[in-house]
Amino acid sequence: MGIEVLSLSLPSPTSHWERLSSSHQASTRGVIEMGSLELRSSGFAKSASLLDRPSWLQTWKSQMFRQLSVGNTKAFLQKCHPSKPLPPEYWRRCHDMPSCICKGSFKRYSSSSEALMTSNSEELSKNILLGTEKVGVLLLNLGGPETLDDVQPFLFNLFADPDIIRLPRMFRFLQKPLAQFISVVRAPKSKEGYASIGGGSPLRQITDAQAEELRKALCEKNVPAKVYVGMRYWHPFTEEAIEQIKRDGITKLVVLPLYPQFSISTSGSSLRLLEGIFRNDEYLVNMQHTVIPSWYQREGYIKAMANLIEKELQKFDNPDKVMIFFSAHGVPLAYVEEAGDPYKAEMEECVDLIMEELEKRGITNGYTLAYQSRVGPVEWLRPYTDETIIELGQKGLKSLLAVPISFVSEHIETLEEIDVEYKELALSSGIEKWGRVPALGCEPTFISDLADAVIESLPYVGAMAVSNLEARQSLVPLGSVEELLAAYDTKRGELPPPVIVWEWGWTKSAETWNGRAAMIAVLALLVLEVTTGEGFLHQWGILPR
Repeated sequence: MGIEVLSLSLPSPTSHWERLSSSHQASTRGVIEMGSLELRSSGFAKSASLLDRPSWLQTWKSQMFRQLSVGNTKAFLQKCHPSKPLPPEYWRRCHDMPSCICKGSFKRYSSSSEALMTSNSEELSKNILLGTEKVGVLLLNLGGPETLDDVQPFLFNLFADPDIIRLPRMFRFLQKPLAQFISVVRAPKSKEGYASIGGGSPLRQITDAQAEELRKALCEKNVPAKVYVGMRYWHPFTEEAIEQIKRDGITKLVVLPLYPQFSISTSGSSLRLLEGIFRNDEYLVNMQHTVIPSWYQREGYIKAMANLIEKELQKFDNPDKVMIFFSAHGVPLAYVEEAGDPYKAEMEECVDLIMEELEKRGITNGYTLAYQSRVGPVEWLRPYTDETIIELGQKGLKSLLAVPISFVSEHIETLEEIDVEYKELALSSGIEKWGRVPALGCEPTFISDLADAVIESLPYVGAMAVSNLEARQSLVPLGSVEELLAAYDTKRGELPPPVIVWEWGWTKSAETWNGRAAMIAVLALLVLEVTTGEGFLHQWGILPR
């Protein structure tokens, strides 16, 4: 079955994901009833039309959880190459405890359209008998270059991922050569960006700190566990974390992507990698696991974001006049419209929940959502952050508070793209007062809520859970990630090109086709350079002789 998913409050559009847990009959170690989640509508009127729900999302609200399947793997793991273990301080564990008693529940909570996941230890208690089990938590993240010398190989790993650059099947053999070319070309500019934020990404240090704080929080909640960090594109790689997990003899594993909202290109890419690793390695046959695919709707996360926003608003002379500007990392539009990526719907719901929490505190500022970091000629999710900032300035907006909504750690997209590029753009567009909410990092409410999410997932490790209580569905398919990835791959080959036919004139079509012709020419030159060992790239020292 491969990697399997815990979905505590998360759904699937019936048009894309009708295969829920009916096919999961193998893992029947326990039956656990869940607390209820109640949906009810409030009168909160949204101030931003771009956050309107898709019509198909409205039809999900009345549907109920029927089955939730998580369990152990049904395939062998691929044996990873030995790697140097991470420093011992990252793997300190709590004092041994033969068993733990964990209390958790889902408290009824309202929002404008969905339920907010909460944890309340006084309403419902569960006994989680760990016994001799060794519990591990695997945090998944993107990774980032730690020095300027790491920038080019990091970019190569990034662009070599087929979930980042989608090539037609007949051209997939060019994935790595193309990644090499793009990484070499983009490295100089990227190095300038990383140099401006201190010479490297702080993502690893922050994620390591989050892992340590999560371990401490779990200890305080009587759940001894080791917490591991697995990066997708740089050290410590996911493969390295898996090797350490095996050496430590972990028997129960909770996989927790550090992306609040699920996307094929982030959580999906990391889980696809895990799926491949889990396929051929004998050890993990007996290591039960579950995945928390997204957690943007959890009460602790929502309150932590609201706390940071409220604090930053107080720094303005007129806080009630400030536009709250949520900026999320973009994805190609085709991923959402054609491949069924739930990222956009989860992002919009997340913004709504945060604004509802702020409204309870008497904060009713205007707000908007836009998407940043687009690359290439294809259409990405709109509205774009840079274009929206310019439009707001032209409309006379004077105060703006940027909120990096899809990031829980500071890295180049926040420290350079938002703090430098977008701030300069805002000031030049007529916006006079600029502020930015920091990433969550090790914010105590956030870390405590992550610990609660892990604890709540433990009963579902290697078990099938059935709930007849009314609850909202998840935007992420129930069942296994293997099913989600298989469905995505089925759609992936059918994704239409950005432009179907040629259109003459100074048009987007002409610009796109000119770009394609230029890319073919560049690839041809690159092949000639690599095969002959001569050319201007070798003369300039970009490629070694």
